[in-house]
Amino acid sequence: MGVVIGGLIVSRVLAQGAAPAFQSFSKFDFVPGEKIVAMEDFTQDAVGDFPAKWNTNASGEIVAIAGQTGRWLKLTKAGVFTPEFVTDLPDNVTVEFDLFVAPGFSGGFPLEFALMQLANRKNLDDWESSPNGVIATAFPGAGGDDQGMSTVRSRQDATDGSSNTAKTTQLAPNGKVMHIAMWRQRQRVRVYMNQEKVWDLPRALSATAKVNSLLFVVGGGCGNCEYYLGNVRVATGAPDTRNKLITEGTWITHGILFDSGSDRVKGESYGSLKEIASVLTESADLKVQIVGHTDSDGDDAANLDLSKRRAASVKSVLVSEFKIDAGRLDVDGKGEAQPIDKNDTPAGKANNRRVEFLKR
Repeated sequence: MGVVIGGLIVSRVLAQGAAPAFQSFSKFDFVPGEKIVAMEDFTQDAVGDFPAKWNTNASGEIVAIAGQTGRWLKLTKAGVFTPEFVTDLPDNVTVEFDLFVAPGFSGGFPLEFALMQLANRKNLDDWESSPNGVIATAFPGAGGDDQGMSTVRSRQDATDGSSNTAKTTQLAPNGKVMHIAMWRQRQRVRVYMNQEKVWDLPRALSATAKVNSLLFVVGGGCGNCEYYLGNVRVATGAPDTRNKLITEGTWITHGILFDSGSDRVKGESYGSLKEIASVLTESADLKVQIVGHTDSDGDDAANLDLSKRRAASVKSVLVSEFKIDAGRLDVDGKGEAQPIDKNDTPAGKANNRRVEFLKR
C-alpha cells in the first residue's frame, strides 16, 4: 500500500488502523452545528492539484491514500493554508476535520489550526498579528510513538493571551485517522481529538471577536512533514433538540455519522445521540420515528436500502447504549428522495446526509 499521487504509488506504507470502540466516546459531548455551511472533501479537484477554492503561501496537493477512503490535501512545505470559502465563523460554530499522518511520523513542526479574525484575508504572511483568534496544535508522535502533544494559545484585541501544552494519546502516530473538532460558543472554545476533549477554554476569544478565517499552518523548517487533511466541515447554529422535537415535532441532525457506504455508526456520533437520548429519557411518553436520508450519489435503490439500515443502526445504538425502550422507536429510510439542499456541492450533499427524528 502507498500514497497515490498523480497515478504513481509512493513506496512509503500508510497503514489503516481500526476505529476506536464506540464505548470509548462515553464522555464525548461534542454536538455539531445545526446547518452545514461549508464542506470540503476535495472531490471537485483533480488528484495532484492544489484545491481551487483554497489559498496558500506554500504548496500542497490532493492525493488518495491506500487503505483510506476519500481524498486528502497533503501539506509538505511550511506555510499557511486556508479554505477561501469559509468567510464567517459566528458566535456558535463547529469546525471538524480529519488528520492523517504515516505510522511513526516524526515531523519537525506541529500542525497549527486556528480560528482567526484577519484584517486582510489576502495577506497570509501576517496571520499571527491578527487582532483576535485561537490557535491549537496537533503534533503527532511528540514525546513518543504512543502519544502526541497539543498546545493552545489566543489573540485578544491585538494582544497575545495565555497558552498551555498537554500530552494526549489521541495523537499517537499509529496509522489511524484522527478526528479533530473545534466548537466556538461566543468566547468559549473547546477542542476535541477523537473522543477526548483536550481543551475547554471559557475565555479563549474576545467578546467582540469577528472571526472570519479558518487556517492550517505548518511552521518553518518542517521538511517532509506530510500532514494530510480530509473532510473539513463547518456548521453553524446551536441545536435545539428538545424544542424542535417536542414543539415542532421534528429534529434533524448531521451529527450522526457513518462510514462511507456503511451503516456502522461512528463513535464521533456519541454527543448527538446523547442529546436525543436525553430528550427521550426525560419525556418517557415520547415516541419517535427515526428516518435516514442520503445524498444522490450512487444507485437510487442502494441509497434507499442504506438509509433504512442506517436508521435501524441508530435505533440499535439508542437501545443498547442509552437503554431507550425499543417499542418507542420506529425506523424508516427515504434514500435520496427528500433532499433539503442541492446535491451539486460537497456542503449540499453533507446537508442531505442526515438523520431525522419525527414525533409520533
